[in-house]
This record gives sequence, C-alpha cells and structure tokens, in this order.
Amino acid sequence: MKAIWKREFKAFFQSVTGWLFLAVTLGMFGLYFYVYNLVYASPYLSNTLSAITALFLLTMPVLTMRTLAEERKSKTDQLILTSPVTVGKIVLGKYLAMAAVFAIAVAVMSLMPLILGFFGNVPYKECYTALFGYWLFGLTCIAIGTFLSSITESQVIAAVLTFGVLFVGYMMSGITSLVSPTGNWLTKILNCYNLAEGMDDFLRGTVNVQSVIYYLSLTGLFLFLSVQAIQKRRWSISSRKLKNGVFSTGFLAVAFAVVLVVNFIGANLPESVRSIDMTSQKLYSITKETKEILSKLKEKITIYVLVNEKKQDATLKKTLERYADASKYIEIVYKDPAVSPSFYTNYTDANILQNSLIVESGKRHKVINYSDIYETEVDYSTYQSTVTGYDAEGQLTSAISYVTSEDQPVIYQISGHDEQALSGTFTEAVTKLNVSLETLNLLETEEIPKDAKGLIVHAPKKDFSKEDVEKITKYLESGGKAMIVAGYTHEEMPQFERLLASYQVAIHRGIVMEGEKSAYYQLPYYLLTTAKSDTATAEVSGDYIFVPYAQGLTYPKTAEKETKEDAGDSTKQISYTELLATTDSAYVKGNVETMETYEKEDGDAKGPFSLGLHVSKPLDGEGDLYTELYLFSSDGIFTDEASQMVYGNNAALFTGILSQFSDREAVSVVPVKSYEVSPLTIHQAGIVLSGLAISILVPICLLVTGIVIWVRRRRR
Repeated sequence: MKAIWKREFKAFFQSVTGWLFLAVTLGMFGLYFYVYNLVYASPYLSNTLSAITALFLLTMPVLTMRTLAEERKSKTDQLILTSPVTVGKIVLGKYLAMAAVFAIAVAVMSLMPLILGFFGNVPYKECYTALFGYWLFGLTCIAIGTFLSSITESQVIAAVLTFGVLFVGYMMSGITSLVSPTGNWLTKILNCYNLAEGMDDFLRGTVNVQSVIYYLSLTGLFLFLSVQAIQKRRWSISSRKLKNGVFSTGFLAVAFAVVLVVNFIGANLPESVRSIDMTSQKLYSITKETKEILSKLKEKITIYVLVNEKKQDATLKKTLERYADASKYIEIVYKDPAVSPSFYTNYTDANILQNSLIVESGKRHKVINYSDIYETEVDYSTYQSTVTGYDAEGQLTSAISYVTSEDQPVIYQISGHDEQALSGTFTEAVTKLNVSLETLNLLETEEIPKDAKGLIVHAPKKDFSKEDVEKITKYLESGGKAMIVAGYTHEEMPQFERLLASYQVAIHRGIVMEGEKSAYYQLPYYLLTTAKSDTATAEVSGDYIFVPYAQGLTYPKTAEKETKEDAGDSTKQISYTELLATTDSAYVKGNVETMETYEKEDGDAKGPFSLGLHVSKPLDGEGDLYTELYLFSSDGIFTDEASQMVYGNNAALFTGILSQFSDREAVSVVPVKSYEVSPLTIHQAGIVLSGLAISILVPICLLVTGIVIWVRRRRR
C-alpha cells in the first residue's frame, strides 16, 4: 500500500493536476481571506471557509477523476489487480494520496490564524474547529469521487458524475425544503445524504461528534463501495460470478446497516456529549449556576418553541438541548406558527417573533421574545444592526426560576422628587431577576410597604420632606435595603443629605475631576474606575465602570464608628466597603457654573473620593440582620449610554446590587454572553501586501510550477 501511495502522490506533482488543485483551492481561499479577515478585520476563519466550501464541487472532481478511471482506460489496472496487494489496500493507497494533497492545502490554511494573531485577539479554538470540519468534509468528498472514478473508464464521465453527486449532497437542505417545508418520511431519507449540514456546527465553533461520525462513516462506506466495484471486475470469471455477486450483495447490506446504526447512535447521544463547545465565550454551554438550579427542579417545566423545528435558530436549539439534558423535568415542545398560529395568544396579547419561547410550570408562565435573546448594536453611520450578545441562558434560567418560585420579590422605586427614570437595559435587568419594580410616591403612603425587598432612590432633583426621610429611615432601621444615587443639582437638598448623614456619609457638592489621565475618558469628568471586591460586584470586580458627572462621597475611614449610645453601653458599628473610588489626583470643582478651566485651582477640594459605597449597619438585638445601603454619586452611572462605554459593566453592577435585595444571586451570575471578540487592527499596507501574497502570488507560483514540470516531462 505504501508503494501505491508514493506512486500516486508523486504522480499528482509530476503533472498539472496536483498543482492546479492547490492553486485554485488556495487562490479562492486567499481571495475570501483577504475580504473577510483582512479588509473586514474579522478574527474568525469560519466565514472564509464557509464561502469556499462550495468550491469542492469543482476541485474534487479534478482531483479524483483520474485515480481509478485512468487506470481502467489504459488497462494498467490489470497489473495492479494481479499484484499481491489486496484491492482494499489499492483503494486506500490511492485515497490517502489524494487526501495528502488536500491536507497540504489545509495545512497552509491552518497558518492563517497564526498570522491574524499578530493583529489582535484570535479565537484559535474556533478557527481550528472550523478547519477540522472543512478537512472532514473534504475527505468525504474525495471518497465519493474515488467511488465514482471506480465505476467508469472515462475521466470526463467520472468528473461529471462527481460534480453531480456532490452538488446534490451540498444542496440537499434546499431540495428537502422543496419536497416538504415541514418535513416528512421522504425528507428524512433524503437528509441521510446531506453533506453540508454537518459543516454548520464546525463553522459555529463546536466539535459535533455526530457530524464527525457521519463524515467518517460516509467516507468508509464510499471507499468500501469502491472496493466492491473493483472486485466485480477482478472476479469476472463466469464460474464465480454468482458466488461473488451474493458475497458483494451481502457485504453491501452489512455496510449500509453499520453506517445507519453508528449514525443513529451518534444522533441520539446527549447534547453535552454530542457537541463540544470550543467557542471562547462558551455560547453553547450552560454555566455551573444554571446546572445547580436545574438539578434542584422537582416539577415539570415545558418550554414551547414557536417555530417549525427544521427552521429553528441553530444556536438557540443547542442551548435548549443542553437544558433538556441537564434535567429530566425539562420538556421541549415545538409549536409551528403555520400549524398553530394562535397558540401564543393563550399566554400573551403582544406580538412576538418566531423562535420565541414560552416557559410554563404548574404555577405560572413566562414569555421570552426572540428579540430579547440576542443583543444588538446599531451603527448609526451605516444604520446597520450588529449582534453583540447572546442571552438565551440568562433569559431561560431567569424564566425557570420565575415559574418555579413561590413568590415574586417587589422593589419600590421612590418617586415625587423628579427622580431619573431607569433606562431600557436596567429595567430589563430587573425583569431578568424576576423582580417586580413598582413606583412608590411617599406622599401617598404612611410607610414603606411590608413586602418591599428594597428601595431605589434614583437621582432626585428636588429635596425630600422631613416626613419622607423619616419613612425611609424607619424602613431602613428595620433591616431594609436601598440603593441611593445622588446626582448633581443646583438645588439645596438638606433633608436628602440628612438621610445620608445618619450613616456618616457626606457629599462634596460639585463635579469630580480626575488628574490622572488613565482614570478618565476624553474629559476629566468622564471617570473610569475599577470596581472593588464585594458581594454585589462579583461579576465586575476589577473591571472598568464608567462614572460621568460624579460628586465625591466622604465617610469615616475607620469602620469603628459609634452610632448609638444607651444605658447598656452597647454600641453598633457601621461598616463601609468602597465599591468605586477616584485616584489620589482627583479634585472637586465646586463652582461648576462659573469654572473656566478643568485644571485644579486653589480652593478645589482634593481627593481621593468615593464614588460608590456599600454601607452596612447591624440591627440592635436582631442577630444577623443588617441595614444595607448602596450609595453612588453620579446620576449618569446607571444609564444605557454609560454602560455601553464599558461593554455592559455598569448594568452588571446594577444587577449585582439588586440580586442582593431579591436573594436571586443565582440568576444574576448568568450575564449576556459576548457574541464576538474584538475586530483586528490591521494597517492598510498590511492588508494589501498580505492579500496580494495569499490570493495572487502563492497560487500563481503553484500554477507556474505545475506547468513547468508538466512541459519538461512532455519534452522528454
């Protein structure tokens, strides 16, 4: 077999065939690589490989057409067939020679992620997973071409047949859609020969064991068919025709049966085994926290998917399968809108998109609109929308927690003092935590409701009344929790400041400026500070938080502050945890309306200042009960614009705090998964030079080399 492999491999490079195959394959790869990866600065190789997969329809017939057909036409096959080498080894040797030629092209492609690594962060595991799938697909195509070359002595017929058979396999998804959009027994049979479908998972960054089994089993089947086709000619003596025919038919039946069985086993593996997530963001996996929640389920949860199963979002389908594998209580049910158009109206009056989900238990249900599963960002220079995040796990885990919980926590947002409304991302965060956010006007109530899990005082512009402060203080002193955001305002707010002073916290009126350039963005009052460690900051500890137009908070630098004096000499201590702070170079501009410079002047208060505080005060005689306050000094910190500046960190901080109010910590640790890594940074000269070398220079050199070798051999 080794001698046959050497002979065949050498023959490819003693003619134009091998050089032409490499030139065309690498030329087309280089062209798309130039566009997708260099011009568009994409670190992913999957788009490039997806674009050139169709090239197999043209290149594989060229590579495989002569392998057995030429031997048969020139009668040299008789010499091989009468040699002591078995037919299986003959076919395998020729196949491995073509696979080696193809492997050279793949090896060159595998260098590209390393080259891209010089220009930024590259998801190497995803790139090489896509290359692995591309390689398997190519090996299968070579096996198909080998078989079709074995049944004819004409290279042209072999090439045409190979093109036709590969084309049918490549277009099978479209063909089955024409046969039946919803699927039936015929489409299931036809999809047994769907060559392109298995590539999709590899291109999305997952090693699909089912697809690996499919490609390898199909490769083995067509090589076996090639052996059988040759055997029919080798044993052509009339006395053996009947015997050999029975032998071949029986073996063919066994071969097809084995392929069907191994693929059936592969298709029925659990999703966690069948699909290995290689994405850097773990898009297709579920977190440890979600697994813990699912392991505690004791009641049936039905997840209705409003789409035809064949047309479902592939990424979402994988996520749902992970949930079903993690708990026997999870059932996935598909509801095709074409068949049951009004099904969703039993759960909501709103219009929802296809691929939306309805999570239902015996207690209640929750609708997850498909538009909430993906986060998008609009480029207003081109008005194009780009997907930036994938939130299926966060939404699903939140919904499951909601439909199985006994009650729903309530957080009240204080109103009546021109408080700032929470923007979209932050109201969505409240919903995701399964918390009911209700507005509370203190003028309309005698006290904070008993069911309050927490209060939000968000940047009031008018002062509180004495009675308002007393109501909030009474709630807090009974073990309440609150997040208080103080925004800069021209008005005096003595009562609001009195509320903070009762916890030994004061506000430096004015706007904080940073003297350290690395601690602000563009302007010295656009502060960039890193979140410090605390239970509420677990998700963003060490990450940047954007804090614009902040005031300075001051508090006792020791945690041992006596807050109560009584006959028993018992003291209760307030503890302070700094969440956000400036550098020592910060200062406060008190004369905001009249200031003429951002530079520090005489009279400006010098930092450092706190920008966020966690204040905790134990209750008298109440064991482990505490008053919990989260104080911030910027009315711009919890806005969509500020959060977008630091990739959602401000929203994650907000969610972390609310999770402490609602005891929904497990939900809060399932953040939106970033959909892509940052684009590459490539200079124009690098784009042009790399593009010319990869897409033009290398293919031309390969082609010229092949022509020169072929001409020289012709002259001998």
